[in-house]
Amino acid sequence: MDELTVGVSITRDHVPDDFESRAAALFNAEAPSLLHLARFYVEDKTAAEDLVQEAFIRLSRSMARVRDPARGAAYLRSIVINLARDHNRRGLVSLHHRPPPVDDEPSAEEAALGRSARQEVVDALRALPGRQRDCVTLRYYYDMSPADIADGLGMSVNSVKTHLQRGLRALSIALREDS
Repeated sequence: MDELTVGVSITRDHVPDDFESRAAALFNAEAPSLLHLARFYVEDKTAAEDLVQEAFIRLSRSMARVRDPARGAAYLRSIVINLARDHNRRGLVSLHHRPPPVDDEPSAEEAALGRSARQEVVDALRALPGRQRDCVTLRYYYDMSPADIADGLGMSVNSVKTHLQRGLRALSIALREDS
């Protein structure tokens, strides 16, 4: 019993006083957009929600080191992208061993925007190579600058610009062919 108490107090000593408020604020601000980001990578809404939850769990392990809330959001986006890639890799291995995903009920937003047009864009994004998809999504969905994307993904700014250019060209071709 004493060891458990000591373990808890040691953990609490490393948690900043405002940890809960910072984590709650970050969750309230970022969770909806992170869910949308995850949905660009995985078809199953439940899996996307699980990825976002896991991203927050992983961030909480290192929250004491995140001083700037904007960096926390960038860190979360990076975690979600990496988790989605891992999820899709595992999915390729077990594709034949799981039932097909249940179709999600469209939200009011999706119904208003037109599900078919949106789905064409999402399908075209999913068809892009990984780095192109990452760069295009972060640039145009999150309105991040190429420098911020490069910093978040650990790439050079020129590589980001190249991936953006190639990704936009591929999207243009794919969406033109679907029309």
